[in-house]
Amino acid sequence: MTHSTRPQDLRGIPAEAVCAQLLPWLPRQRWFAGKGRTIRGVEVVSAVELVRGDPGMFHLVLGVALEGSRGLPAVVDHYQLLLGVRRWRVDRLDHATIGRVGGDPAAGAVLYDAAHDSELTTWLLERFAAADAGDPCEVGPLVFQRCAERAPRGRLAGLVVGAEQSNTSIVFGDDVILKLFRRLTPGVNPDLELCLALAGAGSRRIPQPVAWFEADFEGEATTLGLLQEYLRTGTDGWELAKTSVRDLYADQDLLGIGGGTEPLHAHEVGGDFAGESFRLGVATAEVHADLARTLPTAIAGEDELQSLAEQMSRRLDAAAGRVPELEPYTDRLRDAYRDLAQLRREDHPVPLQRVHGDFHLGQVMRTSTRWVLIDFEGEPAQPLVERRALHSPLRDVAAMLRSFDYAARHLLAERRTGQSGAPAPHLVRRAEEWALRNRDAFCAGYAKAGAVDPRAEPVLLRAFETDKAVYEVVYESGNRPTWLPVPMSAIRRLAERSPQSSPAG
Repeated sequence: MTHSTRPQDLRGIPAEAVCAQLLPWLPRQRWFAGKGRTIRGVEVVSAVELVRGDPGMFHLVLGVALEGSRGLPAVVDHYQLLLGVRRWRVDRLDHATIGRVGGDPAAGAVLYDAAHDSELTTWLLERFAAADAGDPCEVGPLVFQRCAERAPRGRLAGLVVGAEQSNTSIVFGDDVILKLFRRLTPGVNPDLELCLALAGAGSRRIPQPVAWFEADFEGEATTLGLLQEYLRTGTDGWELAKTSVRDLYADQDLLGIGGGTEPLHAHEVGGDFAGESFRLGVATAEVHADLARTLPTAIAGEDELQSLAEQMSRRLDAAAGRVPELEPYTDRLRDAYRDLAQLRREDHPVPLQRVHGDFHLGQVMRTSTRWVLIDFEGEPAQPLVERRALHSPLRDVAAMLRSFDYAARHLLAERRTGQSGAPAPHLVRRAEEWALRNRDAFCAGYAKAGAVDPRAEPVLLRAFETDKAVYEVVYESGNRPTWLPVPMSAIRRLAERSPQSSPAG
C-alpha cells in the first residue's frame, strides 16, 4: 500500500524525531557532500510512504542547512533517502542503522537506510516493471518510466555496490543496476540525459538505459534514479591499469632485489596496457562523436576562450594561496592559459559539445568484448548548469591523460625508500615510461576513430591538463597529503613544457 504522508508525521513518528537521528548520521555517509561543515539543521521536505507494515519504507527528500564557509551565507542542500522502519533490530542491517526513536521497544522503531534492505528495494524494481514505454507508473509524486522494450524482472534481491562516493547503486541479480542520486538538484540529471541520447544513437559504448524515476522538485522534473544494464563481465579500468603497473614493478631487477640483467620496460611486461589504452581511446572518440551528432554543438568564440582562460587563471591563484608548493610554478603554468586565450576562432576553431565531464579510469569498464563508459553525471560538486554546458571534448581527453599518470604513480606514493621518503629513482623512471606509453596509445586510438588527434592540439590540451593538475594538487593537499607528489610531478612537467611539445609526453 502506498500513499503520500505529511512531512510532520511518518506513520506516527514525528518528523522532528527522525531529523534528530539524521543529524549525527548524515556526516558519516560517503555520499554526504557537506563534510567538514557544520550542519545547522535537517528537515523533511517531503515524505511518501512506499511500503506499509513491518518493515516499512518511506521516500524522503531532506533539506540540510549547512553553515557557510569563509564568510559565505548558509546553504541548503537536498538529499534523497529511502527510510526503512522496523520494530526490531536486524543484524544484517546494523551497518545501515540510523537510530532508534521511542524509548519503549514495544512502541518505538529502528530507522535505517533502506537502500541496503533487499526485502524492501525490490519494491522499486516492481514499479519499473509495472511501467510501459511511454506509460509511466505513478506513486504519489514519484513517476517511474521505462525506455526499454523488455521489462526488468521483479522480485530480484538487491545488493548495494560499496565503491561509490556520491551516489548509491543497487545491483539486482545479474540483470540491472539502479543508481540512486543522493544529492538532488532540480532538473534532468546529465547521466540520464546523455545515456538516453547515446542509446538513441545506437551506441554500444554505454550500459543500456532501462528505466528511471523522477519527481517534481522546485518546479522541475528531477531525476531520482537511473536503472541500467548491469555489466556482469565488466572490470573497472582503474583496477586493470593498476594491475599492469604492479606487473611492471614486480620485476625483481626493477625492484632492485635481483641482479645482473637489464630491468624490463613497460612494453616488455606481460601486463602491458598500451593495447587497451588504444582501444579506450577509440571508444572515447566514438562516444564524443555520437554526442556531437545527437546533442547541440557550437564553436567557441574569442570571448569564450578568453573567459575560460581567466577562470583557469583564477583557480590557479586560489590554489597557490592554499598550497605553497605551487607558488614556484605559477608564472610558467599561467603561460598555458595565455596561449589558450590567444587562440583565434578564424584560424583555429574550437568545437564545443556535451562531454562526460568527470572522465577517468574509474569511469570506464572493460567487458569481455568492449570498453564501456559509465557515470555521465559530471562532477557532482559543480552546479547542474555547468555540468550540462558545452565544452571541448579535449577536456575529457586531458582528464584521462591525468588518470594514466595517477595509475602509474599511485603505488609510488605508498612505496617510499631512503631517508628522504622519495621513491627509488628507477621506479620513477618506469612510472614515467608507463604513463607516456599509455597516454600516447590513448591519443592514437582517439585519432584512429576519426576524431581529431589530441597530439595535434597542444595548446588546448596543455591548458586543460594544467587546470586538472591544479585541482588535483588542492585535493591531495587537503585529503591525501602522501599523494601530493603525484600531481606535483605533472605540475613540474607542464611548467617546463613548451606549447609545441607532445601533449602525451
